[in-house]
Amino acid sequence: MLMRTDPFRELDRLAQQLMGPGTWSKPSAMPMDAYREGDEYVVAFDLPGVSADAIDIDVERNMLTVKAERRPAAKSDDVQMELSERPLGVFSRQIVLADTLDTEHIQADYDAGVLTLRIPIAERAKPRKITIGVGSGRKEISG
Repeated sequence: MLMRTDPFRELDRLAQQLMGPGTWSKPSAMPMDAYREGDEYVVAFDLPGVSADAIDIDVERNMLTVKAERRPAAKSDDVQMELSERPLGVFSRQIVLADTLDTEHIQADYDAGVLTLRIPIAERAKPRKITIGVGSGRKEISG
C-alpha cells in the first residue's frame, strides 16, 4: 500500500474530485509554456498519458484551441485501485494568436507526453531594411 503525507497535494486532489473530471462542455485546463525561439513562437502543453489520437488542434481566425482527452486505462476485473491521482477527462486551452503569426504553417509534434506547437512569424511582421533612393536633382515648376 502507498502512503503519502503532503497535505497540500491532498487538498488539490479533493478539490479535483469535487469539481469532477473535465467534460467536453466544461474541460479542465492544461499546463503550458510559451516562448519565442528565433523566428517562431513555441507553445508546449503537458499531456502525459494522452494518446496522440485523443488530441485535437484547431485554428479559427486567430484563436488556437487545443483539446485532449485522457481516458481510463483498461483494467481487468481483479484489479483493486489503491490510489488514483492522475486526472481523467477532457482538457482544453485556448490562445489568441497575434496577427503577426503565420497560422497556415503551424507544426505540431507530440513526444514523451508533451505537445509542442511551433508557430512561425509571418514574413510581413519580420524586420526589414528599407533603402533610400537618391534623386538626381531638384526640379522647379515655373508658372
